[in-house]
Parts: sequence; C-alpha cells; structure tokens
Amino acid sequence: MQFHTTRWDLVLQSGDVGSPLHKESLSEFCSRYWYPLYNFARYKGFSEVDAQDLTQGFFLQLLDKLSLKHADPSRGRFRSFLLASFQNYMSAVYHRAIAAKRGGGNVLVPLDAQEPNERDQLEPREHVTAETYFDAQWAQLLLERAMHQLKDEYQRLGKSQQYERLKGYLDLSGTGLAESYEEAAADLGLSTSGIKTLVFRMRRRFSALLREEVAQTIADPGDVDGEIHALYEALLLTEGRQMR
Repeated sequence: MQFHTTRWDLVLQSGDVGSPLHKESLSEFCSRYWYPLYNFARYKGFSEVDAQDLTQGFFLQLLDKLSLKHADPSRGRFRSFLLASFQNYMSAVYHRAIAAKRGGGNVLVPLDAQEPNERDQLEPREHVTAETYFDAQWAQLLLERAMHQLKDEYQRLGKSQQYERLKGYLDLSGTGLAESYEEAAADLGLSTSGIKTLVFRMRRRFSALLREEVAQTIADPGDVDGEIHALYEALLLTEGRQMR
C-alpha cells in the first residue's frame, strides 16, 4: 500500500531527533518556510531586522521545545498549523516585550507604534489582512516550487530551450501577455499547431506538479481543489482583484 506523503511527514521527521532524516528534514523545513513567515511579520509592521529575528526565533523555539515532534497531521492544512504556531510565538514575544519595556529593556516595536509612512510601505493593500497576505505568499511558494520542478524535468529531457521559450504561456501572473504562437513557432522552427500542442502539454504538466505540491500540504488529498481555490483567491485579493 502506498501512503500519501505530505509536508506533515517532513514536520514529523524534523522533530524526531532519532530519525536518520532528522538533520536533512530540519534544514529543508526551515529553509522552505522561512520566507512566508518572515513576510507575514513584515506585513504585521515589524522592521526587516525584527522580522528576521522573529522568524529565526520561531524556528529555534521549535527546535528547543521539540514542538514539531508533537505536530498533529489531523489538524488539516499545513499552512494553517504553521501560521497559527507562528502567531502564538509572536504573541508570546509581544507579551515578553511589554514586560521588558516596563523594566526598561530593549523591545521589538509593535505595529501601532510605528510611523504611519513606514506602516504604509509595509501594507501594499489596505483591504488585505496579514493572514490573507501570508496565504498569498504561501501560494507563491507552491507556484515557484512547481515551476522549479517543471524546469528540472525539461532540463533532464534536454529541452531547456523549449522550456525557456514556452514558460511565458503558463501566464502565472494572470496578465495574458504571452507572445503569439506564431512568434514562438518561428523561433523553435515548428508549426503553430505544434507550438499549441507543446504549450498544452506544458500547462497540463505544470498543473499536475502544482496539485502535487498542494497535496503535500494537506492531510486529505480530496481537499486539493478547495485549497487551490483558497490560495488563488488570496493571490487575487493581494493584487486588488476578485474571483470571477
């Protein structure tokens, strides 16, 4: 029987010091999810340095307390678990900071204490919550991972030129600015119908890779479509657009 492998497996291996994959999994876990959490802290209004300290401190706490060992995959979405854990950590740091401030220590500056012009720079969309922004960053992470895998596959097949020429037709930005099929056909020495076939295959493969990435972050593989919908909506909201 083949079990569904998810990012929860990476979490549990990271927290199990007795696992032969502990160090490798831990390194992958921290490097992979550092940036979305860092951006969440920045969006909440912390400076670049303080956001770095918060993110680094969060991962160190996970290691020190072996919190990852007790992570529960039945909680569902991995991104929800990670963000909730980070928010709990930020709240604890904030309360410690308040206590330290009363005692005259140096503290992290909370959001409301920052200058308005600095806060505006950190919030590109006033109508978007920090949680939605995190979800959009999470979506971007999964898109980039799927794209990286797609590129690797084309390289292994000796089709790097084809990949570079056709990747724009995936239209990840939603701008619809890809060049005409005729131009790509001329560059690659193929017919227009041939280019359309290659683009169709690339889109289909990218979609499959993205679904695999999403499936690895949820407990139930049947929730893939719902998760993709939620992440896509978050991306649109951060860009000031709405779901059709």
